[in-house]
Amino acid sequence: MDWNLRSCGRHGHVTYAPSETELRERLHARTPLGDAWRCLRCGDFVLGDPGREGPAQDAPVVRRGRELRDAVILRLLALERWIRGALVLLAGYGVWRFRYHHDAVQKAFNEDLPLLKPLADKLDYNLEDSSIVHSIQTVIQARTSTLAWVALGLAGYGLLQLVEGTGLWLLKRWGEYFAVVATSLGLPIEIYELSERITWIRIGALLINLFAVVYLLVSKRLFGLRGGRAAYDAERHETSLLEIEHSGDPGTPSVRVDPATAGT
Repeated sequence: MDWNLRSCGRHGHVTYAPSETELRERLHARTPLGDAWRCLRCGDFVLGDPGREGPAQDAPVVRRGRELRDAVILRLLALERWIRGALVLLAGYGVWRFRYHHDAVQKAFNEDLPLLKPLADKLDYNLEDSSIVHSIQTVIQARTSTLAWVALGLAGYGLLQLVEGTGLWLLKRWGEYFAVVATSLGLPIEIYELSERITWIRIGALLINLFAVVYLLVSKRLFGLRGGRAAYDAERHETSLLEIEHSGDPGTPSVRVDPATAGT
């Protein structure tokens, strides 16, 4: 997939007219349909006036190539965080509401459980050793104050997931740091849960979080890794088309007709 053309197709081209004469000529072309300017993202010439102009050093540094692919990955992670955060908040709300009906639920459970025993015996299912039944008993036997703290803890965790997802979706540097720290703190808990019981959901969640941490650390050069922020910003500038043009490698771009200006 050509990530540059995909992004230009969705969001439009990014053109810039530098003040430096030689560089301006490289980014400009005259055609029978009018002037065309080279897109800083995909490298094709686009009919019409430049989007902006000024010194080359003030040209916008647009996301290109691998960075556009990284943006898609980060936003997929953001969606996963939002879904997880919403589910956790719903669970917290359920626990909070449950605490008000705690006694009624416990009474109903104690009265109805014996009624299920004949059916369980026919299915050769031991209710007394059932992990589901034990989990339900643990919850309904908890104190009301304990349930309140559990609900507050779930609400806090759910909000953290939403904040993390927002930072990743907006492609903010603080969101990447926040995601690495928050996800890393949760890894020991997920590993401990696997030691108690292995399920595909738990394995999948652990693999996603491990991938997110390693991916963010390496690709975004967080915490000084691979040169840190300075090396990351330098890499972005080096991949800028203006830098490529300035180095004398204009390439062989095509001329694209912008539908908005094709009739002029």
